[in-house]
Amino acid sequence: MARQLRFTGTDSKVDGCPALHTDERSGEIIVQGTPVTDPTDLAQLKHFGADEAAVAVPRELLVNWGPKEMERVPELVDRTTFRRLFETFQHTAWRLETRRGYASDREDPDFQEFLATGTSPCDPDEPWFVNIKAQTEAGKRVGRVRVADRPMTTEQRFLLDYARHNAAVGEDIRYLWREDAADLPTEDFWIFDSRLVALLHFDDADNLVDIELITEPAEVVRYAGVRDAAMHHAVPFGQFAATE
Repeated sequence: MARQLRFTGTDSKVDGCPALHTDERSGEIIVQGTPVTDPTDLAQLKHFGADEAAVAVPRELLVNWGPKEMERVPELVDRTTFRRLFETFQHTAWRLETRRGYASDREDPDFQEFLATGTSPCDPDEPWFVNIKAQTEAGKRVGRVRVADRPMTTEQRFLLDYARHNAAVGEDIRYLWREDAADLPTEDFWIFDSRLVALLHFDDADNLVDIELITEPAEVVRYAGVRDAAMHHAVPFGQFAATE
């Protein structure tokens, strides 16, 4: 059976070699590098079989992109630590939202007002808006892509209406129909400065139960790739609302 390989990472700036790939089925690491062919070099290798090959790669490749644990142990953080990330990030904060609804939205008085009137109010003095406005005015970028169902759920329609409030403080809010997001994972996460991911875990009732921090470079790059793909296909919320 053919391997199912996932690109893990490279330190190359030119042609992608050397690099690491991971076999999704077996967990084996495939090392791509310069073949070692000199007989004198090969003679120094211990337990080197006739059907085996040796490659040379920089130490930095394995340090930066090699798996750090046989099984990743989740690093969970509390809400206070999570909120602090929005104050300390240096350049970018970006989120992917994939759920059909969030319990926190249904509990929001603004959601109840939306149900009653069809429009959502906003308090610009809420801590979230005050902080994001300060961050974007300092030149930092904050954005998100929301995956929407067709037809949209009530919660999704609420967030689409609410997006104008986010945009007013500098957030770049974009949308993507679920059928156009088939290649994206059904995960919710924030990625900060392309170096740290906060993976959000929800229960079946849409309650946020755990926040997991991921800093392993290969995993962070994977989430950065998801961000790039989502941004490529998504459209600004105003354009999306006009077609909904």
